[in-house]
Amino acid sequence: MFYDLIVHVDDNDPKRLNLAFNNVANYSAAIEEEFRVVMVTNGPAVQLFTKEHAELAARGAQLMAAGLTIRACKNALKAFNIDPADLWEGVEVTDAGIVEVVKLQREGYAYIRP
Repeated sequence: MFYDLIVHVDDNDPKRLNLAFNNVANYSAAIEEEFRVVMVTNGPAVQLFTKEHAELAARGAQLMAAGLTIRACKNALKAFNIDPADLWEGVEVTDAGIVEVVKLQREGYAYIRP
């Protein structure tokens, strides 16, 4: 779709993740046509997507219920010793976050890194 979007989060900073969530919410509210939004997280940011971050998880769950897809990098999970079972419900695991970003860009998704 013309309005498909990748939101790339790679910092272990709750403020940046909330900014990314705001971007997703604002984008979703502004676009009237069909679109998909995929948030790809890799590097230290994967630590924010664990169940211990309940406030962030609640906000993420709201956006996922509205259509956001979140994909976490398996390489980063391994590097930070995170079991995929500890991720928020609904978060998908992709083999390599940066490869996922490139793949989605090749499929026509626009890219932002808040």
